[in-house]
This record gives sequence, structure tokens and C-alpha cells, in this order.
Amino acid sequence: MSKKVYIFLADGFEEIEGLTVVDLMRRAQIDIKTVSIKNIRDITTSHGIHMQTDLVFKETDFSDADMLVLPGGQPGTTNLGAFSPLTDLLKNFYNNGGKIAAICAAPTVFARIGLLHGKKATAYPACMEGLGDAVKSEEIVVVDGNITTSRGLGTAVDFSLSLIAQLLDQKTADQIAESVVYR
Repeated sequence: MSKKVYIFLADGFEEIEGLTVVDLMRRAQIDIKTVSIKNIRDITTSHGIHMQTDLVFKETDFSDADMLVLPGGQPGTTNLGAFSPLTDLLKNFYNNGGKIAAICAAPTVFARIGLLHGKKATAYPACMEGLGDAVKSEEIVVVDGNITTSRGLGTAVDFSLSLIAQLLDQKTADQIAESVVYR
């Protein structure tokens, strides 16, 4: 059975952090959909790249999700954190045993909605204080239960491969890494 992942995009998201996850998951045959939090599919990345998402939040049923992912970047992270339908979804999904993941500045969204209390987590160096009462780590990818966090653009491949290993298995993650000549 194929795994289903949703990655949420807002204007100002860091394109490498978002699209690396999409690219590598699709190579692993994971059904990942990009979701605009706006009422339209048009998104502009933090570096001015215009793109179309697969879906629009308000028209999507997330009941089939195996994982929800947030990319970082600014003002993308701020926009994601300010969108209460998304933060409500994240809380409910996580509280019902769902896997959530965020990279760069986006783990601060998890902290602001109370999901990192006592959890080990990481974020972009300038955002570490925004992790609140999490147990702060400088590891490139941190997995604590059903929460995965990572540091930033330079860790996007490691982050993506970790998510693939969690959803499928380490062998598949290793095969994807080899196929893209990663290390």
C-alpha cells in the first residue's frame, strides 16, 4: 500500500527544503502532494520562483495522510504558523499518532502549538530559541517519536531520506541516496 504525505506550501517557503522532500519521496514511490494554504494553487517561493501546487488546503481531505511536512524559509514559516486550519490539523494529526516533520525555521511552528514540550528537536541555528522547552539538538536530523526536525537547506537530503526510511525502510532510503549520487 502506497504511503500518503502532504507537504504544505506558503508564499515564501524555501524551495530546496520543500521540493527536495517532494522529489526524493516521489523517487521512492511515496504519494506526496504539495498543498497551498492559500485559496489558489499559485505559490511564490522565498527566492521568487513561481509554482503551482497539486492541491489547495480548503479543498483537501487529509484523512488518508501517513505524514504531514512543513518546509522552512521566510516568510513561508510565518505564513504556515499563522494559518490556523493547518495548525489545528497538525495538532489533531499528531495527537492521534500521526507523523509530522519540519525543517529549518518550521519546527518553531510545532513549538508554538505545544508539540515540542520535552521532545528532542532541532532547527535552523537562528531559530533554536523558537523551539521553546524542547530538548535542543544540533544534529542534522532529529527523530523523537512521531516528530522529525532538521536544520535547513544543507540538510534537506538527509531530512528527506530520514522521512523515506521512516515511511518505508532504510534499504529504500539508501537506494534513493545512491540513485542521486548522495555521498
